[in-house]
Amino acid sequence: MTTSYDKVQFVRIEEDEQHQRIDNYLMRVLKGVPKSKIYRILRKGEIRVNKKRVKPEYKLQANDEIRIPPVRLEAPAAVDVSAQQVAYLESAILYEDERLIVLNKPSGVAVHGGSGLHYGVIEGLRILRPNAPFLELVHRLDRDTSGCLLIAKKRSALRHLHEQLRNNQVDKIYHALVSGTWPKNRGKVKAPLYKNTLQSGERMVQVSDEGKPSETHYRVLQTYTHSTLVEAKPITGRTHQIRVHCLHAGHPIACDPKYGDPEFDKRIKGLGCKRLFLHASKIRFIHPRTEEQVSFFAPYDDKLSMLIEERFDAL
Repeated sequence: MTTSYDKVQFVRIEEDEQHQRIDNYLMRVLKGVPKSKIYRILRKGEIRVNKKRVKPEYKLQANDEIRIPPVRLEAPAAVDVSAQQVAYLESAILYEDERLIVLNKPSGVAVHGGSGLHYGVIEGLRILRPNAPFLELVHRLDRDTSGCLLIAKKRSALRHLHEQLRNNQVDKIYHALVSGTWPKNRGKVKAPLYKNTLQSGERMVQVSDEGKPSETHYRVLQTYTHSTLVEAKPITGRTHQIRVHCLHAGHPIACDPKYGDPEFDKRIKGLGCKRLFLHASKIRFIHPRTEEQVSFFAPYDDKLSMLIEERFDAL
């Protein structure tokens, strides 16, 4: 089965869309078109900006007129996803305005489709907000991690928030239940992290001198008999950073399928919680419109709340 962008399109760039590379712009608007095809039509001069050929790195300007040729492509198998199936995301929205959404992402839901997943948070929000012209992830959370997730509704907001991330102006605070007693005087873990992709496509991260510098700050929130509830603040933003740093410190996170301790996980699952106990509890950043600092808090889901509030004596 095939689908086509079967007519020549002429698109005028709005002020909110300027300063992005044309290749990135085309990848966003030509949904389902392979990167190789986008670069090929750019290279052949079939894409024109103000009637001129451009290179992939060309930065778009307000009022640029883009000519996009007809493009034929193979369509993926149709995915029947209704608004009802993603309605749970509506109740997970902590805050929304014309520039951004703050979501309390549920555990077990990917931030985007791919790797065998039909859809994720961003695809679900596009179904719920069909009239929103722009919805893009500001940052990511692992599939099994819950909590605060930012989605931009304008390109200008995305640029503003990405700049804050680059300048370490966004504070992300996580809660994790870890095995054993975390020493109160251990306030940080600094260990370089090396990412390795297995033949299966699975990503695994380990502490290695060949890795990138990584640092996480920790604070003890509550000490139990067999475990500790800690607050984790990543200073760098590496893949699986908090999870691997906890393991490196000798205190793996509860129910971590990649880096956990089977005996500890068995205990926690026996108490009724079978999900990774890692939750993005708080996020603080400068609002792109008001330029004022704002903070948002994501409450625990029922599984984490039950464990902490009702089964604390067995932890």
